[in-house]
Amino acid sequence: MATNSIKLLAPDVHRGLAELVSKRLGVQLTDTVLKRDPTGEVSFSIGESVRDQDIFIITQIGSGIVNDRVLELLIMINASKTASARRVTAIIPNFPYARQDRKDKSRAPITAKLMADMLTTAGCDHVITMDLHASQIQGFFDVPVDNLYAEPSVVRYIKENVNYKESIIISPDAGGAKRAATLADRLDLNFALIHKERARANEVSRMVLVGDVTDKICIIVDDMADTCGTLAKAAEILLENQAKSVIAIVTHGVLSGKAIQNINNSKLDRVVCTNTVPFEEKMKDCPKLDVIDISSVLAESIRRLHNGESISYLFKHYPL
Repeated sequence: MATNSIKLLAPDVHRGLAELVSKRLGVQLTDTVLKRDPTGEVSFSIGESVRDQDIFIITQIGSGIVNDRVLELLIMINASKTASARRVTAIIPNFPYARQDRKDKSRAPITAKLMADMLTTAGCDHVITMDLHASQIQGFFDVPVDNLYAEPSVVRYIKENVNYKESIIISPDAGGAKRAATLADRLDLNFALIHKERARANEVSRMVLVGDVTDKICIIVDDMADTCGTLAKAAEILLENQAKSVIAIVTHGVLSGKAIQNINNSKLDRVVCTNTVPFEEKMKDCPKLDVIDISSVLAESIRRLHNGESISYLFKHYPL
């Protein structure tokens, strides 16, 4: 059992997830002051002593001003470290730049590796994230990384909100086939695959269904929803193949650009996202959006990490 205490920190914007985690743990968010001067520079200070304490910084990074959120996180990590915290853990459910995980063209950077270097240089001792776009990103770090999975929360949501006995799990591309197959096995369901050919980035030219979805409730599962163009076209393909209805469940609802318009105009019954990314304002404009709360998973991972317990239980089980 740890002899020091948990200190929860959060930036001054998008504090919803941090507040839910705080409530579940019964630990108040630590008082902090984050100011932006007219030039855009950020100053940060912690309002109480964190010497020899276990610091957890919870940040939600979505679409919009990603780089500002990243720099604020780095400043908060460095402030905690220089204030003599025993350990600083960054909780970044939606890891920024995760899609830039390899050198896909000449003279292109591997920005996910740069993110890892910046976090460790700032003083981060541990990282907790969820459903990394590519698992190899964990190898970019010189500090421990726990990549949690949304799957137990998704399974719970499906069992409670969908007639899953009449459902089929759909992967929107070949890359997500393993994710869909694993979820289908957990629910004892069949799964189908949509093969897509891209003309340009974020534009899908042709989609082909592999599998039978006749009279089934189709549950599309993916790790990220950006402009939602792929999900909208996938719903059309599935309904053309006699599907009963289509639901999409994604871990990170980035929902950038015309995403809300695409969802509202689509044949999707529902788009369900976890709250790794803040999208509360967008829910007002889109009645089809629903949310899966993952604060209990993060809260339990914090408790286990602080007490030196195994986190691997959370990979397959929803916290009690």
